[in-house]
Amino acid sequence: MAAGRILISACLLGQPVRYDGKGKPLLHPLIEQWKGEGRLVAFCPELAGGMSVPRPPAEIEDGLNGEDVLAGRARVLELTGGDVTAAFIDGARRALKHARDNGCLHALLIDGSPSCGSLAIYDGNFKGVKHAGNGVTAALLRSEGIAIYAPSQIEALAAKLC
Repeated sequence: MAAGRILISACLLGQPVRYDGKGKPLLHPLIEQWKGEGRLVAFCPELAGGMSVPRPPAEIEDGLNGEDVLAGRARVLELTGGDVTAAFIDGARRALKHARDNGCLHALLIDGSPSCGSLAIYDGNFKGVKHAGNGVTAALLRSEGIAIYAPSQIEALAAKLC
C-alpha cells in the first residue's frame, strides 16, 4: 500500500459520476504523480449511497451544511423536491469506511458539492448561490480526523504529504 494515500472524489479523476453524468477532471501534475505512485483512492459517496447517474441536482436546504444534515437539523433535497438525505448520509459513512480501509488520512474532494464540498456549498435555493460550508461527506470525514482539501488547496495537501 502506498504511503500517504488520498481519498479523492471520483469525478476529479474524470469518472462520469456527477449528477449530470459527467466528470470534472482536475488537471494538475500532482494528480498524475500521485496516480503513478498509487496514492489515489477514488470514491463517489453519492453513487455509494445508491444514487444513479444522471440524477437531479441536490442541495442542502435553508443555507445549512453537512454538519446540520448529520445532526438531523437539515435535509438534502433534489431540485425535483425528493428527499435524498438518507442516501447522502449512507454515502458519507461508506466514504469514511473506504478511507479507513485504504489508510487515507487525507481527502481531496470536489468543492461545491452537497457531499464533498469543503470550502463552499450551494445554499439550497438552486439558483447557483454558494456559501461557506461543508457537504455531508466532507463534514463526516473531517469530524473523524481526516484532513479535507479542495482542488484549490492541492499544493497545501502536497506540503502535508512531504
